Amino acid sequence: MMTDKASDMIRRATLQDVPACAQVIHDWACQTDWMPEELPVEQLTAMIEEAFDHREIWVTGNPVDCYMSVDPNEQKIGALYCRRTGQGIGKRFVDKAKEGRAFLWLTTHTPNTAAQRFYQREGFEVTSEEPPVPPDTVPVYRMEWHA
Repeated sequence: MMTDKASDMIRRATLQDVPACAQVIHDWACQTDWMPEELPVEQLTAMIEEAFDHREIWVTGNPVDCYMSVDPNEQKIGALYCRRTGQGIGKRFVDKAKEGRAFLWLTTHTPNTAAQRFYQREGFEVTSEEPPVPPDTVPVYRMEWHA
């Protein structure tokens, strides 16, 4: 896939971007062997739309192929999904989330060792293992970052 600087620019999502964000999650889940069957794209879209006004949602790609959702009240990265890996986009998203903050936390599925290594490189540490929060069914690690 050919990219240009405009498609790599991180920008705030619009409501029009939400279906593409949902599709990125759905595709990741379908391609991940340890992930149980994912919610339908329509249900994922509805969940993101419901949270839209209460989150900082960032996207990149044209069409959107990477996105991150941050809950500013909880100081939580709620989602970070990217179809393009190994290009530094995830790091740029995490750097964006850290801007103006001294603390962030997130959860990552316990089988997702690649994500755990990535977040550890970005300064996050595992603080606990937690049961899944529905609709998820896979246990997660809570990871925290302190400036």
